[in-house]
Amino acid sequence: MFVGRQRELNELARLYNTDKFQCAIIYGRRRVGKTALIAEFIKDKESIYFTGQETNAKENLENLSQSIFALARDFSAASPVFASYKDALEAVFELAKTRRVALAIDEYPYLAASYQAISSLLQTYIDKYKETSKLFIILCGSSLSFMENQILGYKSPLYGRRTAQFKILPFDYTQARDYFGDSFNDIDTAVLYGVTGGVPLYMSLIDRNLSVADNIKLNFLTPSGYLFEEPGNLIKQECREPARYNTIIKAIANGASRLSEIAGKVGLETALCSTYIAKLISIGIIKKEYPFREETSKKTVYRLEDNMFRFWYRFVPDNMSLIQRGETGLSYERIESQISGFMGAVFEEICKQYLWRQNVAKRAPILFTDAGRWWGNNPKKREECEIDIIADDKESGIFCECKWTNDAVGSGVLRTLIERSALFPHKKKYYYVFAKTGFTDGIQAEAAGRGNVALIRFEDF
Repeated sequence: MFVGRQRELNELARLYNTDKFQCAIIYGRRRVGKTALIAEFIKDKESIYFTGQETNAKENLENLSQSIFALARDFSAASPVFASYKDALEAVFELAKTRRVALAIDEYPYLAASYQAISSLLQTYIDKYKETSKLFIILCGSSLSFMENQILGYKSPLYGRRTAQFKILPFDYTQARDYFGDSFNDIDTAVLYGVTGGVPLYMSLIDRNLSVADNIKLNFLTPSGYLFEEPGNLIKQECREPARYNTIIKAIANGASRLSEIAGKVGLETALCSTYIAKLISIGIIKKEYPFREETSKKTVYRLEDNMFRFWYRFVPDNMSLIQRGETGLSYERIESQISGFMGAVFEEICKQYLWRQNVAKRAPILFTDAGRWWGNNPKKREECEIDIIADDKESGIFCECKWTNDAVGSGVLRTLIERSALFPHKKKYYYVFAKTGFTDGIQAEAAGRGNVALIRFEDF
């Protein structure tokens, strides 16, 4: 069953129905569902589907030829393999002269690595035929840096030739909830969203007949579980010296965030550590983050973009010996009490998604243009502090605190939030306090008296 990606499917269908030449670029990190999206889109269409392989140009040409001939049976050829990529592309454009044909090249970076002239060749044929061709090209790749620089970048031969681009992201919480339906309650769905990172493939591994605990044991804490070796396998696929990258990811997963702190924990010079981090950013594992509205290198921190990686590197390596010995239950006992702490950052992410939905639906108190986390110095108290989410326009701001705790949230949380918001010059200020469970009578009375405070329980989302 195909779930989600309706916006992308609708836009692809709109482009397809123009009956004009189109070139759509689809990219995103591995396992995020790009291939499934392409398969769903072309399933009822005349199409050529080809996946680039990490091999040489000759073998990729042979595979591309087979894909073309699977559709173009009306072509007469002495050999089932085209003599060159030029001949192969000529044949595809010939096919699409009078009928709509989709050409989907998955893992395009592998093809480009084996035959570097392919982008220039595509450029030549696109420029030659785009006004008359009915071809619908899809170029897809998992290497974010390659797709953004070598395909979409202005130095690329294909720059300006694309007619649409789609960066495929993991599901958000609402999409995950739609996917799991009524199989789990809201709290359990949130935890499963967190540990899978909203990645469709990982979500598909969840057994709806098992508890959250048993799903974590089965997938992460069992040697035969799919996710037990998944992060390591992905790092080996993408990076040389995987051991170095593993130590950096683990350091960040366990709380290191500044470059000097990360470098110190892994025993690297900061310049070299920065190079490794740049690679992890390019493949969507790590993100660079600044305080909201402050893009200054002095305050730069690094966080894991992928919550599944954050969960795995935080809990699996420290329990590796137990897991290898088959002590799945004991391993889970060691991490169970820490899952709530892990979910704090996930809950912030879910709350920010909620705030954006309110904004788009014009149900927020202001129409804000950006939202993010803030941290910095409180000069009055001479201490570091942070605000989970700030969203603002030019004059007004929304300040949010997110609490993933079983205890009712009290008025002290609201007062601290109001105090910290005084560091910002907005003329109008609104306050949102999000809670996993609920609120004390005290904070409810205080919020009612102010008129600019929203108290939102997770179940009310």
